[in-house]
Amino acid sequence: MEQDSKIAIILGTKAELIKCMPLMLELQKQKRDYYFVHTGQHPLGEACRDFGIKSPDFILTEEPNISTKFWSKFNKNSLSWFLKIISKIRKLISKLKPGYVLYHGDTMSTAAAAIASSKLFNPSKKWKSVHLESGLRSGNILEPFPEEISRKISDNLSDILLVASELSEENLSHYKNKKRIINVGNTIVDSASIIYQKGKKKYKRIKEPYALINIHRHESLNNESRMKKIIEIIKSVKIKAIWPLHDNTKSFLEKYNLMGSIQEAKNFNIIPLMSYSEFIFLMANCKYLIADGGSIQEESLIFRKPCIILRETTERQEGLKTGINFLTMDVEKGKKIIEQMEEGIKIKDFKNPYGEVGVSKKILELLK
Repeated sequence: MEQDSKIAIILGTKAELIKCMPLMLELQKQKRDYYFVHTGQHPLGEACRDFGIKSPDFILTEEPNISTKFWSKFNKNSLSWFLKIISKIRKLISKLKPGYVLYHGDTMSTAAAAIASSKLFNPSKKWKSVHLESGLRSGNILEPFPEEISRKISDNLSDILLVASELSEENLSHYKNKKRIINVGNTIVDSASIIYQKGKKKYKRIKEPYALINIHRHESLNNESRMKKIIEIIKSVKIKAIWPLHDNTKSFLEKYNLMGSIQEAKNFNIIPLMSYSEFIFLMANCKYLIADGGSIQEESLIFRKPCIILRETTERQEGLKTGINFLTMDVEKGKKIIEQMEEGIKIKDFKNPYGEVGVSKKILELLK
């Protein structure tokens, strides 16, 4: 069969879909057909409809009814799924024979796509394997786990490494003569811009100042001592606090008997998980952010919102140099940072290290 020039985009999580959404919209705008392969790690149907993206062409395992197929531990069930997905992806792309196989980020779906599309499993392959948002490093194999391992696997097995910043490019310097490494910027700048413009027509701003909270990392939830510290820091919020709660976060807060202390606080508004468009609108208009995630650090720079990152380390060091991202797990230091953010931090002018709107078009030009 003649080599197909189409791009096969392999995704499994909502975060990956958010980052690849502007690529897919641009492909659709240019009337360029592509394969959308969904591993089934997260439910993506509603988000696809919200974003105006076509439904997946292939769904390799049944989507979960809750927010994620695997809550916290890298256990035998998730490992078994991971191995099966590698086999399923390999068989599918061997049949499709695309020009490029593209995957994003650092999830189990990412690593599975990188392995399945590599020369390791396909010695005579003609397609190019492309890792979008490569080169991120926290420097700690367990923080976050297994994402840091997934990044290294994906970067090692991919043909083309599309990095989001100068620091990510430096992290891949040992691949300089072996792979094509291109600094394209981060597609999140396109995603956030597209979604916020839609949100402005749909949602109303909250008049009073508020903090927006997002806690869901596995290494946080699996550690009772760490979660107690996180809640102690969060409880120091004096202004209105809005917390869209993930299923797994709620489960662990209840397990550690921490849910009650948050619910008692009159200024806290615990709400169900919302759509990305509503979350972005809330973020763009909040006073500051409290988070332990990855992409939210990038989004905080786009909307120039101070953000305290409740983790031991971060793979997104660029934000720490802007003066509005703060990394800590120290309770007293965390409380002090929140106090300063509530008083109002003077935000100095800075250039977004992840680039400006137009990243997605740049990537598609490279892959023509």
